[in-house]
Amino acid sequence: ARRCGLSAGRSYSGGGAYPSVSLACPLPGVPKAVFAAAQGRERFETRVTVLENGLRVASQNKFGQFCTVGILVNSGSRHEAKYLSGISHFLEKLAFSSTAQFGSKDEILLTLEKHGGICDCQASRDTIMYAVSADARGLDTVVNLLADVALQPRLSDEEIEMTRMAIRFELEDLNMRPDPEPLLTEMIHAAAFRDNTVGLNRFCPVENTDKINRDVLHSYLRSYYTPDRMVLAGVGIEHEQLVECARKYLLGVEPVWGTGQSRGVDRSVAQYTGGIIKVEKDMSDVSLGPTPIPELTHIMIGLESCSFLEEDFIPFAVLNMMMGGGGSFSAGGPGKGMFTRLYLNVLNRHHWMYNATSYHHSYEDTGLLCIHASADPKQVREMVEIITREFILMAGAVGEVELERAKTQLKSMLMMNLESRPVIFEDVGRQVLATNTRKLPHELCALISEVKPTDIKRVVTKMLHKKPAVAALGDLTDLPSYEHIQGALSSKDGRLPRLYRLFR
Repeated sequence: ARRCGLSAGRSYSGGGAYPSVSLACPLPGVPKAVFAAAQGRERFETRVTVLENGLRVASQNKFGQFCTVGILVNSGSRHEAKYLSGISHFLEKLAFSSTAQFGSKDEILLTLEKHGGICDCQASRDTIMYAVSADARGLDTVVNLLADVALQPRLSDEEIEMTRMAIRFELEDLNMRPDPEPLLTEMIHAAAFRDNTVGLNRFCPVENTDKINRDVLHSYLRSYYTPDRMVLAGVGIEHEQLVECARKYLLGVEPVWGTGQSRGVDRSVAQYTGGIIKVEKDMSDVSLGPTPIPELTHIMIGLESCSFLEEDFIPFAVLNMMMGGGGSFSAGGPGKGMFTRLYLNVLNRHHWMYNATSYHHSYEDTGLLCIHASADPKQVREMVEIITREFILMAGAVGEVELERAKTQLKSMLMMNLESRPVIFEDVGRQVLATNTRKLPHELCALISEVKPTDIKRVVTKMLHKKPAVAALGDLTDLPSYEHIQGALSSKDGRLPRLYRLFR
């Protein structure tokens, strides 16, 4: 018979005696657990309030002691057309330095430490994000700090000089590191959107490091750091409390650069050009040590997809998940995660390929779906043939099983990522910045579930009519010409023989 409560002691290897309690019964002497529950739909909806100056305040309820709060600005390297390239890179490195209230970065960190807080700034092509994670009871201090960091930075000569040194070091490191992905991502964007918007360099060019000073930064900030281009986002705090703090520290505040005449905001729409960018580079000694990485040539081929505001964004996301891929070595042993097309059709069949991975970059007005592949320089021609063939095969039949698997994987990845408070914060901030509202996870999952094979075929057909963007890095002796790659991808009916003739 099953017994509840304490029973005779049981000896373990440690020698102590532990009571044996049935897992089917409540633990004796422990109060009944009271679980947190969402009271109605309003508990998980994102709330948005627009202040009188145009600043948007967005919050998301989440249980827990800590919160993540930050300011997102609609500003980034894509907006630097009228300015020196590299300003956003400088602003990212200068973030959380001395301000009107705080004399140094150390003072800021000590202030945050009192609330168990950490801070970070990230600049991308279209957004600059200042974020703090701290105890929710320190919200007033956190918002005060964020407002000061974003609107009242001192930008001293010493800080700017230190930033110059940090950027030069980062640029050297970028060209020396064994992982070429950041460099290839820059190259594929530059090839796809030549000299415009998201094709502009995200990293500061070496020649501009000495040209960027406080006046240049203030001129840029005057144009782009305006309340109507900002969102104060918070996760893990009450909406009314966040709005109150925003009114206190972000309403009616004159920034340190003043409100004088700006050079105007660049509202250019991305123009997809296609093209090729090649960088001949000796990759034979990028990785030294007892087991160095072999010399590889890296190719990235991309085609224009769509904006994250378009309906086709979801089918493209499913397509990207269906292509999948990764490195040739699977840490979980053979078979782990190898159901995506780039594993099944490429890595499992061609042992000499070291990597084949699909990426999808999406912005407010455009997008780019690309495949990165790596192999020995002598195999470059065949590698390009295999990758272009995969692009054409996207327009073919889509199996019901592989489509369902891709949709399930995408939903799983979405929900797992949104377990993290900082990820929810970024999702809330970016969506509200772009659309003034937020699609909730269950809405996105419903849209993913509705994707059909015909949707995949439709978006691929539209994509294949564009010129390809190509980035190539390493020993490029055997790289086919851009015309050959373009010819291989321009098959309107998706038949393969023409492709094989080109690469024969």
